[in-house]
Amino acid sequence: MERLAQNTLQSKKTIASRIGLIDEVRGFAILCMVVYHGFYDAVFMFGADIPAFDHPVMNFIRDAFAFGFIFISGSASRFSRSNLKRGALCFGCGLLMTAVTALFAADQLILFGILHCLGVCMMLYPLLSKGCDKLPTWLGIGILSLLFLLTFRVSSGYLGSEQLFTIALPDPWYATGWLFWLGLPSAGFYSADYFPLLPWIFAFLLGGYFGRWLKNGNPPEWIKKTHLRPLAFVGRHTLWIYLFHQPVLLLLFELAAIVMKC
Repeated sequence: MERLAQNTLQSKKTIASRIGLIDEVRGFAILCMVVYHGFYDAVFMFGADIPAFDHPVMNFIRDAFAFGFIFISGSASRFSRSNLKRGALCFGCGLLMTAVTALFAADQLILFGILHCLGVCMMLYPLLSKGCDKLPTWLGIGILSLLFLLTFRVSSGYLGSEQLFTIALPDPWYATGWLFWLGLPSAGFYSADYFPLLPWIFAFLLGGYFGRWLKNGNPPEWIKKTHLRPLAFVGRHTLWIYLFHQPVLLLLFELAAIVMKC
């Protein structure tokens, strides 16, 4: 009984010590991702006609929310007791997604999705953050932002932006067949969910700077407080929501299809 009381007290302290903004932003980002995947399933798996889904603006929104989710995950790494253990769990769940899609939905195979990416970033973070912390904050943020922008199209074969300049990368880099996790996919590579380390690890490390400020600085009280508890609850359970939202969505779509046929 006494041990149960101590565990309950420890749990309350852990929740109280969390930064409310991190949980809420992460919760909002995962909900947006669920909505996006709902549209994706409707269009590509159930043949729904939603022209707006293919609009470039939708791609921008998707990437913006992905950036926010990865950024805030990097921020949370500043508060983790063991990023190595946390990363191993996340990467293991990513491998589970790979196995499940390979067995039951080969046309939607996930080889290196957001869970794989976050897992590797978390496991590398203890090492990489030491290098980041040696730089002045403004310089580290500048370098990481530049690297993110430069490598955003690496998977397409070049550095830079079509609006400014491009530097073609050597074709042999993309011919190995096993560097897809880095951002160098071979011809014919496919992953329904694809978040290679380049450029996304730079978004994760940028989040680490924000997390350092939250942890070591003196952020405003409104950042520390939890304003929407349901949203914060979602933000504290993003891994499980990500794992199970697709089966739930597919079940709902299947039920909707049955109802419409009746």
